[in-house]
This record gives sequence, C-alpha cells and structure tokens, in this order.
Amino acid sequence: MTELQFVNLGLTAYQPTWELQQKIFNLRVDQKISDVFLLTEHNHVYTLGKSSEEAHLLADENELKSANAEVYHIDRGGDITYHGPGQLVGYPIVDLNNYYPDTHRYLRDLEEVLIRTLKDFDINGHREENYTGVWVGSDKIAAIGVKVSRWVTMHGFALNVNTNLSYFDRIIPCGIFHKGVTSMQKILGNGVPFDNVIKSVSSRFGEVFGTHTVTLEKDEFLAKINQITSEKI
Repeated sequence: MTELQFVNLGLTAYQPTWELQQKIFNLRVDQKISDVFLLTEHNHVYTLGKSSEEAHLLADENELKSANAEVYHIDRGGDITYHGPGQLVGYPIVDLNNYYPDTHRYLRDLEEVLIRTLKDFDINGHREENYTGVWVGSDKIAAIGVKVSRWVTMHGFALNVNTNLSYFDRIIPCGIFHKGVTSMQKILGNGVPFDNVIKSVSSRFGEVFGTHTVTLEKDEFLAKINQITSEKI
C-alpha cells in the first residue's frame, strides 16, 4: 500500500502554493519523498490553463482589482477557472507508476473521489460525458485540471463548498458557455462545515486510490520539505 502524506495548508495565496507544488513535484520525481496530497483554500484568483482562451476572462483590470482577484497563467491542462475562500482545492502530487500509468483513469478517479465525498453530504454528483469534472444536475460543482510529467502529477481539483459563486460571473468557467456552477452550500441551503469536507475528501481519496494516509501538520511538513531541499542542494 502506497504511503500518502496528507497536509491541510489552510488559506493560502496562489503563487507560493504553486511554488510549493513545484518543489514537491521535483522531490517526488527524484524519489526523495512519498506521495503528497495538499488541501487548501486560496485567496481570490483566476487561473488559466495551457488551452485557455484569453477571451474567457470577462473582467478587465479595474474589475479584477476591485474584486481583489489575481490572475495566473499556469501549466495544467484545461481552460480558465476560479479559486477562492470557501472552495476546497486539492493538489495530489503522486507517482502514477505506483498506481497505473493512465492519465485518463487518473482524472476519472479524481472525479470518483469527489462524487463519493458529495454523497457523504447527501448530494448526488455525476460525470458529464464530454467534460472533465463533477456536476449536480446541469451545474458544475467541481473542476479538475492536472499536469502529468514522468507520470508524476501536479495541480488537481476545486470543489465548491461555501464558495461565493458571483466570482464565476467574471469568467466563462472551463470555457463552457451553456452550463452553470453551483456549490454544496447552495444545494443544501446552508453553510457546510469545511473540516467535515476535508475529512471526507481525505478518506475517500485513500479509499479510491488504496493509499495508507499519514496526516501531517502544515509546519511539520514544510520544515520537512525545506530540510530535504537543503540536503539535496
């Protein structure tokens, strides 16, 4: 059974978390650490993947400034999406050689983790045949965009828990014109305890991927990464 280090980073800015992902990715490629699963909430940010259309960002510079939202072009697949407080973002950095060298299956398994998580809260999520992600009715509740290099993964998913959905008005989410977005809060009619969703995602990820999950505190994990990086240099 593969060991997975599970770390809740809390609320983070996008840039340093992206840099942390890259650092962990390099360590994982070099077999310096075991698989890692980061969870976080981001400050308001729009990220554009490699296949993004600039026109899918509808807000101009003044609107972005007033919304306290940053914009980043990143190296994952997919189009534009939004991250912000109340949304659970997951970054599994895992070596698929230990599971299966199959990116398509990996995407389907991430969807399965989220579908099972939603089921824990009596929400029936499902797949859409022509799109990646998880849906409730005709509305998207979770976006997925990944990078896989040398069979090691980066980036991941974003699940709308108590998300301010008005931020999606400034984009065409994932480049899909004719679909809406939703959140667990909107569906259930009340705020959802965030820690409960984190526990569910952690449990369901281990269940779907068959991992032995070890939970680490943020400070302990970051100190460990810094130590390994220093030793490597």
